[in-house]
Amino acid sequence: MIFKKTLLSLFCITLIATSSFSQQKRSLTHEDYDGWESMSSTQITDDGKWVGFSIQPQEGDARVEIFPYSDPSKRTIIHRGSGYNFSPSGIFAIGKIVPEADTVRMMKLRKAKKDEMPKDSLFILDLNTGQMEKFANVKSFSIPEKEGDWYAIHFEKPEKQKEEEKHSGEEKGEAKSESDSTETKPKELKTDGTRLLVKSHSSGTEYTFERVESYGFSKDGNYMHYVLAEQDTLDNAGLYLLDLNSGASTTLSEGMTSYSKMKFSPQSNYFSYLSTGDSTKAEKKYHQAFLTDVKSGEVKEFANKESEGILEGGRISSDASFAFSEDESRLFFGVAEDYKDYPYENDTTILDEERPSLDIWGWQDAEIQPMQLNRKSREERRSYLATYDISSGKITQLEDKELKEISLPSKIKLDMALGTSNDAYMRAYSWDIQIGRDIYLVDFATGKRKLIKENASGYPSLSPQGKFVTWYESRDSTWMAYEVGSGQMINLSQGIDQPVYDELNDQPSLPRSYGSAGWLKDDEAFLIYDRYDIWKVNPKNPSNAINITAGKGRENKVEFRRVVLDREEESIDPEEDLYLRAFNEQTKDSGFYLGDISSGAEPEEILMTAHYYFSLAKAKESDEVLVRRSTFEENPDLYLTDLDMDDLQKVSNLNPQQEEINWGTVELVDYLASDGTPLQGLLYKPENFDPNKEYPMMVYFYERNSDNLHRYRSPAPSASVINIPYFVSNEYVVLVPDIKYELGLPGPSAFNCIIPAVQEVVGMGFVDEENMAIQGQSWGGYQVAYLITQTNMFKAAGAGAPVVNMTSAYGGIRWGTGMSRMFQYEQTQSRIGGTLWDKPLYYIENSPLFFMDRVETPVLIMHNDEDGAVPWYQGIEMFMALKRLNQPAWLLQYNGEDHNLRQRKNRKDLSIRLSQFFDHYLKGAPAPLWMTEGLPAVEKGKTLKYELEN
Repeated sequence: MIFKKTLLSLFCITLIATSSFSQQKRSLTHEDYDGWESMSSTQITDDGKWVGFSIQPQEGDARVEIFPYSDPSKRTIIHRGSGYNFSPSGIFAIGKIVPEADTVRMMKLRKAKKDEMPKDSLFILDLNTGQMEKFANVKSFSIPEKEGDWYAIHFEKPEKQKEEEKHSGEEKGEAKSESDSTETKPKELKTDGTRLLVKSHSSGTEYTFERVESYGFSKDGNYMHYVLAEQDTLDNAGLYLLDLNSGASTTLSEGMTSYSKMKFSPQSNYFSYLSTGDSTKAEKKYHQAFLTDVKSGEVKEFANKESEGILEGGRISSDASFAFSEDESRLFFGVAEDYKDYPYENDTTILDEERPSLDIWGWQDAEIQPMQLNRKSREERRSYLATYDISSGKITQLEDKELKEISLPSKIKLDMALGTSNDAYMRAYSWDIQIGRDIYLVDFATGKRKLIKENASGYPSLSPQGKFVTWYESRDSTWMAYEVGSGQMINLSQGIDQPVYDELNDQPSLPRSYGSAGWLKDDEAFLIYDRYDIWKVNPKNPSNAINITAGKGRENKVEFRRVVLDREEESIDPEEDLYLRAFNEQTKDSGFYLGDISSGAEPEEILMTAHYYFSLAKAKESDEVLVRRSTFEENPDLYLTDLDMDDLQKVSNLNPQQEEINWGTVELVDYLASDGTPLQGLLYKPENFDPNKEYPMMVYFYERNSDNLHRYRSPAPSASVINIPYFVSNEYVVLVPDIKYELGLPGPSAFNCIIPAVQEVVGMGFVDEENMAIQGQSWGGYQVAYLITQTNMFKAAGAGAPVVNMTSAYGGIRWGTGMSRMFQYEQTQSRIGGTLWDKPLYYIENSPLFFMDRVETPVLIMHNDEDGAVPWYQGIEMFMALKRLNQPAWLLQYNGEDHNLRQRKNRKDLSIRLSQFFDHYLKGAPAPLWMTEGLPAVEKGKTLKYELEN
């Protein structure tokens, strides 16, 4: 009887335990990545009545959701919607519907040809009625930028037309026999153009054109241009202008081989374009530039390679776009150098196999050969800015070889612009990335240049009214202004009693500024940021700078930055409310405050919570507001509110499947570096964290990360580093400590910050001290390599793209940019602060390679053969040293991959191998076969060796 009761008790206990276990949340798996969603394209109509956003899984079909601001429950979901927009009038939404991802994948598996692949469709949603119209076989669509309710749909070729053209092409090469039928079918003429539908959504007025090659609306929605492709003969190719109100089409040009760079002026009074009659097969094509008076239809060729005023020996560039001044008095275009004739290149008596192929590196070159090769295509397309005075017909060349960089604003309202040149200083760029630049004012009417500052160390900008040029002079850590009228130099920051430079700069370079908020109306004052607050500086009286946030930022360690609500504003109206983004440096809380530019009164809190707020957007004509927010636990969903932000209404629900997952939490950890500096780190724990249990711990690091406390981290395949949600969900604790560096001591600095952070967390009692690991990529990978030469406290380590030998890396190339790596060690992240011959011991003592014999930690290295940042041989040097020393090490080399993995298939592979590697060493899981057997070259592509040992 007692035995039966015991069995019954055991059965009940087992049943309860099983029931409890079945209710537990599951851990993330690598299969979860594909379905994890993100949001993009959050939009609100100008009147604030309609809202939309797009949701994309990492793999699979996206969707667009559109709803009225007043009632988000009345929602229209467009499955597979993509690239949508609201019309300027706010009465319809338009976008593509792309083919199902699974269908596309199956077609690719069948090796279907491009023409056989499924095509996009189009949806047009009437926002008032909720009716949706759909169109199939769509190539592209367009709507006007600013006004109107027109839309244009450009269709793909119908299948019938493609088949007929295909057979027509086949028949051209066939000889007919006498027995062939004498009946002839009407010939279907071949063309690259397709049908274009142009329609007004409100009136229903529509126009249809066949064989259209390209098209585009004017901003105000009154006109459209379209190009008809040739149909077996150039005679019927042409460029046309459509008056959308009358339906009348005006012929601008016919019979040319190419029309390009079409552009309407801001008020649509003019229309410009390029064309050429040269053969499409010609290696050298010469273009002519044309200007059309839209009202009269008059077309004028205003520039060609023979035109007076353009660059000597120049031609009209087909790589540069047109730009009009806002008052439509000027047109800006590009001029390129004429084609050069190289006799050797064109010598047809030389076989390709006889031509030497080499790069010559000259010490006198301003740019080293890899930089030149990296920029070759850009230089081949280089154009020099010129301007055409529409009234006088005069062309003025603005740029040339001596001044190649003139900055035009998006709205050109002044009669001058800024030009800069760093040519005189470029030779030093390989080791000094903070070279200066000469600043010029360039007059549009005459092309004359006035040098206003030689060898400035900042990037200049012109004030909205053109009264001042401003830049941050990093050599003096000051904000400077040049008054255009008087030629006077002004130290704008002289009256600011706090640093305007980065107070935390720990690199051997000039500290950056905190930036600026821009100019007040009429160029009356300039707003400058310090670490926390905002200062108003009158350039006429800079010593009397006013702290318009009343010093409350610094007092409370809260960073204030102005929020731009009107994306088209050109200057700041001091009478309007000053909305501020706020971030608490200590707690990491964020939110918004209301300030006052005129009075400089203390900012008033609107909203401040333990969240990360971003993507604030206000309706153009009302106070309706969109904002997104997140924490590590809360997805970055979208909320509706107004400028008071009293109530935030959540209107999206990203990743509801997270509720089923053992997610995690994050908290700040305060600790002291070895030198006593207070630092912070992020500590991630599993959602089902048990303080009485000991967990394996992963330690990841890269500079400073603690400000990201409330950032959401998506489960995703790894491009290079551990995915924190995955490891936390799978019963790891993850620590991300901040690092403060001492110049010349990057390795010891990492040790002096990371190890105390680890010890602080270990002292909390829930970390399995015998099962800890470190992982990092690039600069983090270097620090991993350094740490395992200094301590054996970690059971395993992962180092991605690590620099292990600073002496060889110093002379290497960052192939992604073509730059020498010297600057990295002398001025930036590597923080040595001198040349290899100035500080040889620093290079050696900070290089882990020279101390690899101390390593007892198994290491997983990833370094790829097309790394554009860190020389691939660095990973090889580390691996070969460990192999020679008979220490467990594996090198993952993804073929054709960059510094961080680009291809998703490789990211998925790395994620699996990272988890298998650390699970084996920290959790005692069986090792996968790729670790125990390797992957021989003869098995490459045939197996992945994920299988675990028995």
